[in-house]
Amino acid sequence: MSSMVTDKHAEELSTGARALGLELSAAQQEQLLAYLALLIKWNKAYNLTAVRDPDEMVSRHLLDSLSVMAFIHSDSPRWLDVGSGGGMPGIPLAILHPGKNVTVLDSNGKKTRFLTQVKLELKLDNLTVIHKRVEEFQPELPFTGIISRAFSSMENFTNWTRHLGDAQTQWLAMKGLHPADELVALPADFKVDSEQALTVPGCQGQRHLLILRRTA
Repeated sequence: MSSMVTDKHAEELSTGARALGLELSAAQQEQLLAYLALLIKWNKAYNLTAVRDPDEMVSRHLLDSLSVMAFIHSDSPRWLDVGSGGGMPGIPLAILHPGKNVTVLDSNGKKTRFLTQVKLELKLDNLTVIHKRVEEFQPELPFTGIISRAFSSMENFTNWTRHLGDAQTQWLAMKGLHPADELVALPADFKVDSEQALTVPGCQGQRHLLILRRTA
């Protein structure tokens, strides 16, 4: 384990994951902590996240990402994390689901360089890193799941990613406060499939997950 990642971080991760109903394998736990170490190291120069304190990163990044894993369907093989930034929740998703193809997309070159380094160091063969604006990205196949964490308004999230999915795709928007005002502006061809209030171990404040589908 990196010197920046302590036994306390490891304990917080395994305890928090269990509280979320997840039993991490030893290899998954190790990969998530190795990812945390890279995040701490690169954050100093690359400004990947506003969270500066490593002690806050386990709850606010790792466990926050893991809180949505219960809603990642087993029969959904192709996932896109839009505006991935430092890799949340795309990197944890790729670690927990090695059988799924996970694409992390960001328009910021520094962030995608970091994500490429994570892919190489953690040997995440199921991860694809894309440096592009989401509106310009043209995948060969539609994604079965599209997720974003604090990326933009619901209106922008759906409008900018509409071309990346189809009627089978689930759109997952990770939010803090319930975005009632944003839902009013949701495009007519999207509907809310379900809303989940999430409890993230160690995190104060509200967390919500909105699952959307395209109706057209």
